[in-house]
Amino acid sequence: QVQLVESGGGLVQPGGSLTLSCVASESISSMYRMGWYRQAPGKQRELLATILNSAITNYADSVKGRFTISGDNAKNTVYLQMNSLKPEDTAVYYCNADKIIRKYWGKGTLVTVSS
Repeated sequence: QVQLVESGGGLVQPGGSLTLSCVASESISSMYRMGWYRQAPGKQRELLATILNSAITNYADSVKGRFTISGDNAKNTVYLQMNSLKPEDTAVYYCNADKIIRKYWGKGTLVTVSS
């Protein structure tokens, strides 16, 4: 059972930046893939970014060029650096650990982009 704890959410003005952190209860290098998702009120959960083997990254078009996913194996932590935030980025952000046979989720952290 992998436990994931997200942090770093909060209120930020449009154009601002935030960095989210996801601490895993076991080595992230043991995961097939780590990812960040978000879910806005009334919408489906959306895949934002993934990192494979702590190096290969992929991004959704909606965040490409603004968000950066990275991992620190020594700290068992995955980050999501978010720049140029927009009101439509307001959502609960979730960390995901994919071990192929099973996926694990954190409880999420709320990001609100508003002036």
